[in-house]
Amino acid sequence: MSETTVLTSEPKKPRFPKSVPFIIGNEAAERFSFYGMRSILALFLVNQFFNPAHKAALTEVANAKANELNHYFVMLAYALPFVGGLVADWFTGKYRLILTISVVYCIGHLLLSIFDTNLDGFTFGIIVVAIGAGGIKSCVSANVGDQFDSTNQDLLSKVYGWFYFSINAGSMLSNILIPYTYSVYGAKWAFGVPGILMILATIIFFSGRKMYVRVPPTGVNKNNFVFISIFALLNIGKKKKGESLLDVAKTKFNPEKVEGVKAVYRVISVFFFALAFWAVWDQCLSEWVLYADRMDRNINLGFTHFTVLAGQVSTMNTVFLLLFIPVFNYWIYPSLDKIGLKTTPLRRLGAGLVLTALSFVVIGLIHKNLDNGGTPSIWWQILAYMILSAAEVLVSITGLEYAYTHSPKSMKSTMTGIWFLVVSAGNLITAKVNGLIADGGFFAEHLRGANYEWFFVSFICVFIVIFAFVAPRLKERSYITDPYIESQVISDTNNL
Repeated sequence: MSETTVLTSEPKKPRFPKSVPFIIGNEAAERFSFYGMRSILALFLVNQFFNPAHKAALTEVANAKANELNHYFVMLAYALPFVGGLVADWFTGKYRLILTISVVYCIGHLLLSIFDTNLDGFTFGIIVVAIGAGGIKSCVSANVGDQFDSTNQDLLSKVYGWFYFSINAGSMLSNILIPYTYSVYGAKWAFGVPGILMILATIIFFSGRKMYVRVPPTGVNKNNFVFISIFALLNIGKKKKGESLLDVAKTKFNPEKVEGVKAVYRVISVFFFALAFWAVWDQCLSEWVLYADRMDRNINLGFTHFTVLAGQVSTMNTVFLLLFIPVFNYWIYPSLDKIGLKTTPLRRLGAGLVLTALSFVVIGLIHKNLDNGGTPSIWWQILAYMILSAAEVLVSITGLEYAYTHSPKSMKSTMTGIWFLVVSAGNLITAKVNGLIADGGFFAEHLRGANYEWFFVSFICVFIVIFAFVAPRLKERSYITDPYIESQVISDTNNL
């Protein structure tokens, strides 16, 4: 009787795609360029164009003009991901769009460096940079997921961890180096270095061209949020009794897709309250920088003593954010759940809005002190950053989690674009307020000094009161989703 030996081969260990280092490197360099120029943008606009003589009488109007332009820039940068995603999916594919718009992005940075003494040219450069940053934003993170298949999908959460790390590493490093470059070498180099990093980002991305998995464009897909919503609106008169407004679209579109659009609108009703957060969050990279420039920025830690630059203080947001994410997920949420205070997404959102208002109370007190001739310690602004970063965990990350657990798979990309549109709308509100202040009249008179912060505290409180009344009545429907897809989306909460 002969013996036979059965040989079994061990399953191959999953490996990261060879394209991943190029995507991670590209993201780190791009985020460096974006947050680097933002770290000095408001301060530069005031010093170079709106109040170069530093006249006290012009401070309010000059700050308002700088903040208005700053927030219009952010508004445009966050409005375009929705458009960029559609163009990539329908016409160009992600690779071609990212590469093409990255070149535009580089040109925008070049314009900032060239026109550092020409406001019209500089403003045009800001618009071009916003087109570049916004045009590729929704495609870059999705391109990471495209590189994986069934053999290595278990590594997806790890690669998005590295992706998130590259975002924060790039932004933190730039927030330290670019304000220093501005103070020592001037505006041309301060805006030129981010441009060089964007060129590097483009070269890195292009270098991996032979390794990318490229998902081809699908052509115009009319079974989507935009077409279904427009059709339902134009045929509102055909709605039958007992039907919802969107049900009329089922006569032309896939009924399952129509139900998905309904889910999107349910999530939008929650997103509406996040608008209060996004109307003020980006002020920590603009208005707060202008306040920091007038504060006592000496840091004494006992064993060392140094002075931070105004544009460097925003680094604390990244530091606190990276610290608070594990603290909230692994300690605060479980602890509250254990004692019966279940931390549902809606409760987190409400708590985040309260903390957002509190952070602006601190900033309002700082502003009042500055206007009274004081020089408050920068530690007070660091406290405000700490509170706002906790609010960001509660609002931003929770908002994305809610969106992706309460919308079907077919609508998850749509939700990403809409979330960015909420960020854009929030900045539009702040830009309009600053524009009214800059124009003089009622708003310039009544939002003078710390009244500016009290206005936004009141603005947030109105949302909190409405949210407390509406939240218990919001209809919720949770969808079962693939865990690794959810981790992919949540990882892209950037600082976003």
